[in-house]
Amino acid sequence: MSTTSPTHRAIDAVWRIESARVIAGLARMLRDLDLAEELAQDALVAALETWPRDGVPGNPGAWLMTTAKRRAIDRLRRLQLLDRKHEELARELEDIQDERRSRDEDALDHDIDDDLLRLVFVSCHPVLSMDARVALTLRLLCGLTTDEIARAFLAAEPTVAQRIVRAKRTLAEADVAFEVPRGDALQERLASVLGVVYLVFNEGYAATSGDDWVRPALCEEALRLGRMLAALTPREPEVHGLVALMEIQASRLHARVGKDGEAVLLLDQDRSRWDQLLIRRGLEALARAEQLGGAFGPYALQAAIAACHARARTADATDWVRIATLYAALAQVNPSPVVELNRAVAVSMATGPASALPLVDRLQDDPAMKHYHLLPSVRGDLLFKLARHDEARAEFERAAAMTRNAREQALLLARARECAAAD
Repeated sequence: MSTTSPTHRAIDAVWRIESARVIAGLARMLRDLDLAEELAQDALVAALETWPRDGVPGNPGAWLMTTAKRRAIDRLRRLQLLDRKHEELARELEDIQDERRSRDEDALDHDIDDDLLRLVFVSCHPVLSMDARVALTLRLLCGLTTDEIARAFLAAEPTVAQRIVRAKRTLAEADVAFEVPRGDALQERLASVLGVVYLVFNEGYAATSGDDWVRPALCEEALRLGRMLAALTPREPEVHGLVALMEIQASRLHARVGKDGEAVLLLDQDRSRWDQLLIRRGLEALARAEQLGGAFGPYALQAAIAACHARARTADATDWVRIATLYAALAQVNPSPVVELNRAVAVSMATGPASALPLVDRLQDDPAMKHYHLLPSVRGDLLFKLARHDEARAEFERAAAMTRNAREQALLLARARECAAAD
C-alpha cells in the first residue's frame, strides 16, 4: 500500500486495526475464510479509491464492514446463490445501514468481539502446523502482508504465501467450525492460541536468526494480539499471565541493544532505559491473573519471574532466591529441560556456580537440548566463574557455532576471547 499521502497513511493504520474485525464478521456469515479475506481486501481497494477523494469517514471500521458485506451480496448474486440465508444477510446489511443510534452500535461491537474471538481460534487451530498458525494469525489478525511476514521471519515470500494458502485449504478440508470452543476444548485450544502469540513475541524478543538481536515490530504485534485476547476473554487468568509476561519483557527491548546494535544481556543493561509504563501494565496484568486464581499458571509464573527483575533497581538487588523458587514451581507445572536450565542459572546466582553446574550437566544428554545453543552458553558461564577457562572457552565456541543469530554469535565469541585472555 502506498504511504505517500496522509490519507493513505490513515488507510494503512485503519486497515491494521480493523481488518481482523471485517474478516471475522464476513467469515462468520460466509463460512469461507478465503472468500472473507478476499472481500475484505476488496473493501480496502474501495477505500483506497474513495477516501482520498471524499475523506476518511467518521467510522472507518463500519464503512469497511458495510462495503465488504455489500460486495459479499453482489458476489452471491452473481453466482446465483442468493437463497434464504443470503436474503437474511441482505436484510442484516440494511439494518446496519439504517440503525445509527449508540445502543445499536454497542450491540454490533459485541457481535464483532464474538467474531474476533472465533477468528482467533480458527487461525490457531491445532489441525495446522505451528508455522501455518503463526503465518495465518499474522495475516488475518494483525493485517500484515505476506512480504512483511516473510521479512519478519527471514523466510522466502513464496514460502509464506504457500503456507497461508495451505492453511486455509486445510481448515476448509477439515471443515473447521467457525466458533469458540466450549468446556475442556476451550482450555485445550486456548493453550494453542497463547502458544502462537508467545512464539511471535519470542521471535521478536530474541531473534533465532539474522543480523538483528531483536525485532520490536513482532513484539508489538504479539502484544496487540495478547491485549485483544485479554479484552475478549477477561476471566481467563493465563491470558492475563501471558500479557503480563510480554509487557514486562517488552519493557527491556531498548536496553537489550547497544548503540551499535550489539546484544546487551540482562545484568549489563541500563535499567533507566526500561519502559516503566510497560512494567506497570505488566504488573497490573499479573495482579489480575493472580486475582483470578492463576498465580501458578505457566505464563503467570514466568511473569512473576520477570517481575522480580523489573522491581530490582539494580542487578545486585535482584531476588535470585525467589526467582529460583519460582522456576522450581514452573518446573512442576510445565516441566521442560529449558525451564531446568533457567532454574540452574537462578540457582547459580543465588548460591553460586558450583551448586548449579551439576544441574546443567544433567541436561547434556537430553535429546531436546542437543542443538540448543544456550546450554553450552550457560555451562560456559558457570565454568568461567569457576576459573575453568579452557573448558569455558570451548563451551562458548560451541554455542557460537550453534546459533543462527549474528549478534548472539558475536557476543558468544567475545566471551570465548575473554576466557582465552583470562588464562
